[in-house]
Amino acid sequence: MIALDTNVVIRFLVNDDKAQGRRARDLIAHGGTFVGPTVLLEAEWVLRSAYGFPPAEIRRFFRAFLGLPGMSTEEPGRIARALDAYAAGLDFADALHLSFAGAADSFASFDARLARRARRLGIADVKAP
Repeated sequence: MIALDTNVVIRFLVNDDKAQGRRARDLIAHGGTFVGPTVLLEAEWVLRSAYGFPPAEIRRFFRAFLGLPGMSTEEPGRIARALDAYAAGLDFADALHLSFAGAADSFASFDARLARRARRLGIADVKAP
Protein backbone atom coordinates (compact mmCIF):
# COMPACT_ATOMS: atom_id res chain seq x y z
CA MET A 1 0.00 0.00 0.00
CA ILE A 2 1.31 3.44 -0.96
CA ALA A 3 -0.21 6.54 0.61
CA LEU A 4 -0.51 9.52 -1.73
CA ASP A 5 0.42 13.11 -1.00
CA THR A 6 -1.74 15.98 -2.18
CA ASN A 7 0.66 16.89 -4.98
CA VAL A 8 0.34 13.38 -6.49
CA VAL A 9 -3.46 13.62 -6.35
CA ILE A 10 -3.39 17.07 -7.97
CA ARG A 11 -1.00 15.95 -10.74
CA PHE A 12 -3.28 12.96 -11.41
CA LEU A 13 -6.47 15.04 -11.51
CA VAL A 14 -5.22 18.17 -13.26
CA ASN A 15 -2.27 16.88 -15.31
CA ASP A 16 -0.75 20.36 -15.47
CA ASP A 17 2.76 18.92 -15.34
CA LYS A 18 2.76 16.21 -18.01
CA ALA A 19 5.77 14.28 -16.67
CA GLN A 20 4.51 14.26 -13.07
CA GLY A 21 0.97 13.57 -14.26
CA ARG A 22 2.19 10.49 -16.14
CA ARG A 23 4.12 9.27 -13.08
CA ALA A 24 1.06 9.81 -10.86
CA ARG A 25 -1.18 7.93 -13.33
CA ASP A 26 1.31 5.04 -13.54
CA LEU A 27 1.56 4.77 -9.77
CA ILE A 28 -2.21 4.84 -9.26
CA ALA A 29 -2.83 2.42 -12.15
CA HIS A 30 -0.82 -0.24 -10.33
CA GLY A 31 -3.33 -0.14 -7.44
CA GLY A 32 -2.63 -0.51 -3.77
CA THR A 33 -2.89 3.25 -3.18
CA PHE A 34 -4.38 5.10 -0.22
CA VAL A 35 -5.56 8.69 0.11
CA GLY A 36 -6.33 10.06 3.56
CA PRO A 37 -9.01 12.58 4.51
CA THR A 38 -6.40 15.27 5.22
CA VAL A 39 -5.04 14.87 1.68
CA LEU A 40 -8.56 15.23 0.30
CA LEU A 41 -9.04 18.33 2.45
CA GLU A 42 -5.90 19.94 1.08
CA ALA A 43 -6.63 18.79 -2.48
CA GLU A 44 -10.08 20.41 -2.38
CA TRP A 45 -8.51 23.68 -1.26
CA VAL A 46 -5.87 23.53 -4.02
CA LEU A 47 -8.39 22.63 -6.72
CA ARG A 48 -10.74 25.43 -5.62
CA SER A 49 -8.29 28.20 -4.77
CA ALA A 50 -5.36 27.62 -7.11
CA TYR A 51 -7.17 26.12 -10.12
CA GLY A 52 -10.60 27.72 -9.77
CA PHE A 53 -12.62 24.51 -10.01
CA PRO A 54 -16.21 24.82 -8.75
CA PRO A 55 -17.44 22.49 -5.98
CA ALA A 56 -19.53 20.36 -8.37
CA GLU A 57 -16.45 19.57 -10.46
CA ILE A 58 -14.34 18.84 -7.38
CA ARG A 59 -16.99 16.43 -6.08
CA ARG A 60 -17.03 14.70 -9.46
CA PHE A 61 -13.22 14.44 -9.41
CA PHE A 62 -13.20 13.00 -5.89
CA ARG A 63 -15.97 10.47 -6.47
CA ALA A 64 -14.30 9.19 -9.64
CA PHE A 65 -10.85 9.20 -8.04
CA LEU A 66 -11.97 7.33 -4.92
CA GLY A 67 -13.78 4.80 -7.11
CA LEU A 68 -10.66 3.79 -9.01
CA PRO A 69 -9.63 0.13 -8.74
CA GLY A 70 -7.07 -0.34 -5.98
CA MET A 71 -7.75 3.07 -4.40
CA SER A 72 -8.63 3.11 -0.72
CA THR A 73 -9.31 5.70 1.93
CA GLU A 74 -9.91 5.87 5.64
CA GLU A 75 -13.57 5.40 6.58
CA PRO A 76 -15.07 5.63 3.09
CA GLY A 77 -18.60 5.93 4.51
CA ARG A 78 -17.65 9.11 6.36
CA ILE A 79 -15.92 10.47 3.26
CA ALA A 80 -19.06 9.73 1.22
CA ARG A 81 -21.23 11.55 3.80
CA ALA A 82 -18.86 14.52 3.69
CA LEU A 83 -19.09 14.61 -0.12
CA ASP A 84 -22.89 14.47 0.13
CA ALA A 85 -22.88 17.40 2.60
CA TYR A 86 -20.48 19.26 0.29
CA ALA A 87 -22.90 18.65 -2.57
CA ALA A 88 -25.68 20.07 -0.40
CA GLY A 89 -23.77 23.32 0.13
CA LEU A 90 -21.47 22.86 3.11
CA ASP A 91 -17.86 23.90 2.90
CA PHE A 92 -15.77 20.75 2.30
CA ALA A 93 -13.66 21.25 5.43
CA ASP A 94 -16.80 21.68 7.56
CA ALA A 95 -18.37 18.63 5.93
CA LEU A 96 -15.32 16.53 6.80
CA HIS A 97 -15.21 17.89 10.35
CA LEU A 98 -18.85 17.00 10.92
CA SER A 99 -18.57 13.61 9.24
CA PHE A 100 -15.55 12.65 11.35
CA ALA A 101 -17.00 13.97 14.63
CA GLY A 102 -17.75 10.37 15.53
CA ALA A 103 -20.34 9.62 18.17
CA ALA A 104 -20.44 13.17 19.49
CA ASP A 105 -23.89 14.49 20.38
CA SER A 106 -23.12 17.94 19.01
CA PHE A 107 -20.40 19.98 17.36
CA ALA A 108 -19.11 23.22 18.93
CA SER A 109 -18.37 26.09 16.56
CA PHE A 110 -18.58 29.87 16.49
CA ASP A 111 -19.54 29.62 12.80
CA ALA A 112 -23.23 30.61 12.73
CA ARG A 113 -23.44 29.93 8.99
CA LEU A 114 -22.25 26.36 9.53
CA ALA A 115 -24.82 25.92 12.31
CA ARG A 116 -27.65 27.13 10.06
CA ARG A 117 -26.62 24.98 7.12
CA ALA A 118 -26.06 21.85 9.21
CA ARG A 119 -29.43 22.33 10.90
CA ARG A 120 -31.17 22.90 7.55
CA LEU A 121 -29.56 19.75 6.14
CA GLY A 122 -30.28 17.77 9.30
CA ILE A 123 -26.74 16.42 9.48
CA ALA A 124 -25.46 17.73 12.80
CA ASP A 125 -26.34 19.70 15.88
CA VAL A 126 -23.88 22.61 15.72
CA LYS A 127 -23.87 24.85 18.77
CA ALA A 128 -21.87 27.86 19.86
CA PRO A 129 -19.63 27.10 22.85
